[in-house]
Amino acid sequence: MHRTKIFDHFILIMGVFFMVGPLLVALMTSSHEAVEIHRNGLQILPGGHFIDTYTKVLTKEGGFTGKITGLRMMMNSLILGIGFAAGKIVLSMLAAYALVYFRFRFATITFWMIFTTLLLPLEVRILPSYEVMNTLHLTNTYTGLIVPLLASATGTFYFRQFFKSIPDELLEAARIDGAGPFKFFIDVIVPLSKTMIAAIFIIMFVYGWNQYLWPTLMTTDESFFTLVRGIKQILLVWVGSNIPDYNEAFALAILAMVPPVMIVMIFQRWFIKGLTESDK
Repeated sequence: MHRTKIFDHFILIMGVFFMVGPLLVALMTSSHEAVEIHRNGLQILPGGHFIDTYTKVLTKEGGFTGKITGLRMMMNSLILGIGFAAGKIVLSMLAAYALVYFRFRFATITFWMIFTTLLLPLEVRILPSYEVMNTLHLTNTYTGLIVPLLASATGTFYFRQFFKSIPDELLEAARIDGAGPFKFFIDVIVPLSKTMIAAIFIIMFVYGWNQYLWPTLMTTDESFFTLVRGIKQILLVWVGSNIPDYNEAFALAILAMVPPVMIVMIFQRWFIKGLTESDK
């Protein structure tokens, strides 16, 4: 038994090493000068330019217009991630609520039609979506970035399964108390769904934060560039006469991972509880 525990911990430690090791190397490398990185390769020990490098990538104005900063792109990414998460949660909850509690004809068929969209990648509908946004003159806007991708079959599926596990006695009690559909949704369903909302929020925030293809199509104005979208553009501008700024490239990559990691750490307990609990 003791040997089994040692082996289990060894596997866990190796897994952590393979997952976190490259991130630590990137973090350490970003604190060195570009010339030193070019000469000696990746670094595993910290250098003396950590604050200078990260201050530069966050505050230095660059890009084709000379006005965009890493901090501005990070703010755009936060708006996109939070907008995606909040919008998808609202739409998914309303769709799941209608499918479970209104019990209209063809509700099951409607659900499976929604569910089958999971089989279709974003690329299948991205050009029609772009054409609609372009016709409505919503390119280079937060509305155009967020609204077209708000419908979520994943969120609808999870909330539907969650709502189906809520006892029917709660619905009957709400009817006896004179609560209508809207009041039942706000006063009963939403409070019970807090942990599920947290779990879906994490999933959708990371999904929105990591979007690259859609922001690439929708934004030509640098003031709307997200961090993932703008890394390449900043690197094209921030290239030295002979040696690329490797330290700034690694710094941007590290910064792009910080907000999703923080969201997961903050909501970790709710995330696990929301996906595993069954008692209401």
